[in-house]
Amino acid sequence: MARIRVLVADGHRIFAEALATALAAEPDVEVAAAGSTQAAERALERAAAENRPFQVLLVDADLASGGTGSPGSPGSLGSPGSPAPAIGTAPARAGDQRRPGAPSKQPPKPATVPLPVLRQPMVSAPTSAGAPAPGPAAAPAPARTAPRIPAPRVGGSEPQPARPRVGSEGGDGISLVGRARTAHPDLQVVVLAADDDPRRVVQALQAGAGGWVAKESSLGRLMAVIRGVLRDETHIPPLLLTGVIRELTAARRDRTESERLVESLTPREKQVLRCMVAGLGRQAVADRLYLSPHTVRTHMQNVLGKLGVHSTLAAVALARRAGVGPAE
Repeated sequence: MARIRVLVADGHRIFAEALATALAAEPDVEVAAAGSTQAAERALERAAAENRPFQVLLVDADLASGGTGSPGSPGSLGSPGSPAPAIGTAPARAGDQRRPGAPSKQPPKPATVPLPVLRQPMVSAPTSAGAPAPGPAAAPAPARTAPRIPAPRVGGSEPQPARPRVGSEGGDGISLVGRARTAHPDLQVVVLAADDDPRRVVQALQAGAGGWVAKESSLGRLMAVIRGVLRDETHIPPLLLTGVIRELTAARRDRTESERLVESLTPREKQVLRCMVAGLGRQAVADRLYLSPHTVRTHMQNVLGKLGVHSTLAAVALARRAGVGPAE
């Protein structure tokens, strides 16, 4: 049986461990976990170098760029080819050495993870026979209910990281999607999200994600999406489709208007605009185009006027919407 290699990238340790444990119970899934964008990228690069690439990346939409560890290193949540850690167990810390004969110290027991109720009805694929549900076995799930992906407790002992600004370089999971897909074109990405925001769904799809799954969804639903994206399918919750289509329509309308404005520029002004997109200053543009700084200043003013903006940053944003790339 071909095994699906899955990397879970989530900074909430309890959630990541519980999810990794649940996925590891699937007979055809091999899972590892990372707690930051940098750790996830290192894990993807190392797996590719070992000719054992991950096929699916499950990434938290709000994954932070900080954190330590990657699969197989101290502070990680798992390693490729090894069983996922049990819920509530803490990985050994780097440098944690005791003197011979010193009594061992037991780490404090973390709070158990509640199994939240679905916020919206969702048809879930049946789970594998005999696969244990994620989370502790203290409270059995009601009959006819698929196991839920446990969400991190709000206000509990697990601290909640501040949500990074969307679009910041290396600052969130959605920005990781684009970088991971560029570096590993065969990798399929599914975004795990605590919020249902059509705008962020569109950002994830544009970055190359193939699926968007609420963290409160069932494990069966998540496995159905994983198998679907491996067939090059796109999976979006039905209740988000209307908002996603509206966002895509508005984005296309903005792009059309931006393209019209860019087409009003002269060939020289388009060259200047591409230099602006590349982040070049006035003197650098003058050197590149063999113009005087005064002439470049005039061209830049004309570009801003024709595009109807008042700053270089606004002109660059409009140019990017129109598909204008930076000067080489």
